[in-house]
Amino acid sequence: MSLTALAPDRLWELLLALRRHVRQSVNLPRRLGLSLDPDGRPAVIAATDPATLVEVARDGAWFARSPLSATGADLFDLYLPMAFAGAARPLTVAHLGQSLDGRIATLQGASRYVNGPENLLHLHRMRALCDAVVVGASTVERDNPRLTTRQVAGPHPVRVILDPRRRLAGDCGVFQDRAAPTWLVCDRQLAERQGPGHARPIGAPYCDGSLDLSAVVAQLRARGCFGVFVEGGGLTVSSFLASKLLDRLQITVAPLIIGSGRPGITLPPIEDLAQGLRPSHRRYVLGEDVLFDCRLRD
Repeated sequence: MSLTALAPDRLWELLLALRRHVRQSVNLPRRLGLSLDPDGRPAVIAATDPATLVEVARDGAWFARSPLSATGADLFDLYLPMAFAGAARPLTVAHLGQSLDGRIATLQGASRYVNGPENLLHLHRMRALCDAVVVGASTVERDNPRLTTRQVAGPHPVRVILDPRRRLAGDCGVFQDRAAPTWLVCDRQLAERQGPGHARPIGAPYCDGSLDLSAVVAQLRARGCFGVFVEGGGLTVSSFLASKLLDRLQITVAPLIIGSGRPGITLPPIEDLAQGLRPSHRRYVLGEDVLFDCRLRD
């Protein structure tokens, strides 16, 4: 079957098949092949197999054996790194959606919807491919998110809530719905308490008003979560960025000017623009929005 005949949904199935294969494999070859079996089901095969439609490498490189649509090429460029996340190549990616003037919400916290529906679809794709989705307590308190995969086919990630002082109420949806495993990361001195709700407490070092995020990432990897998606909010993403724990940072910019409100990225001040971050990046069009996929380290 020609790749040009494959709709984005079928290409997405190939990416999900790759994700499953990577998570179940101990030793991966340098290159793999993606194909469809005689019944049209996605399959991961040897890259040298004549049936290979897309040849993929562990470093995120890929090669289509026949012409691929621009939409299909964007799917592989953007999502292949998370599909390949594993013990040998862990990946931590953060995302923020913001206005042209760098706001993620109004001063009162209203954020629905700064970005368009295509960005929401992107978030669900990232959830499906990652092992764990991470948000801060303020995001849960303000938005009551489900953090599950609903707009696309794919598994639910482990939901990780950063609540160092355990201030969230036990009736929050993520603690009660049992839709996916939910971990509450808190000060290790508070981790002996049960709950909240059906969440599993995990302790981490807490000092000077913040969690040790490097220890949090280590805890997640020790529990098999090698593809980590930090979905928000602004303070949480900024903390991961300041701690140099991100491999990639995705920022989706909407053609909207709010004029005031809550900022996206907040980092310590610099004196000269040369001290700022200017990462290599790719740009992707998501409806009316533009996503900047920034590579912070190889």
